[in-house]
Amino acid sequence: MNIYSLMSPIFLWAVISAPIYAKAVDTEAEALASPQQLSDYFFAAARVGDIEVLSTFLDAGFPIDQANQKSYTALMVGAYAGQYSVTDLLLQRGANACLQDKRGNTAIMGALIKAEFRIVSLLYSYECDESLINKSGMSLEEFARYWGQADKLKELKDPA
Repeated sequence: MNIYSLMSPIFLWAVISAPIYAKAVDTEAEALASPQQLSDYFFAAARVGDIEVLSTFLDAGFPIDQANQKSYTALMVGAYAGQYSVTDLLLQRGANACLQDKRGNTAIMGALIKAEFRIVSLLYSYECDESLINKSGMSLEEFARYWGQADKLKELKDPA
């Protein structure tokens, strides 16, 4: 069991739904889990593949497409980290596979970089706009070519 699993859904819901004020921490509960800390727990769970914690957050109403301070969604974090079960869970729960980070990259692009082809295949089944490009001006196909993954992406597009 990890620290994330110790947090009850009721506690998470109370903290997540509480208004965020720019003031000093007044209570022990706030000191234990500030909104930023809860967000950090959510993204850490995506990175390490803790489905139980992610489900608890989502059941408590945590926004599935919330971006972290680096502009990544949990779907992007999970895909990049090679967490197939996280990617699958988030997609099933309604995560937007087409969202872009501050560089214009999507979750599938992160999975391509890491050669996580099972995840690439899963994400590829969620169609995004073909004209979607990142801040470097690359489409998904151009991005795959740049990272040496064009053949693998082509296999997904045109299965034999």
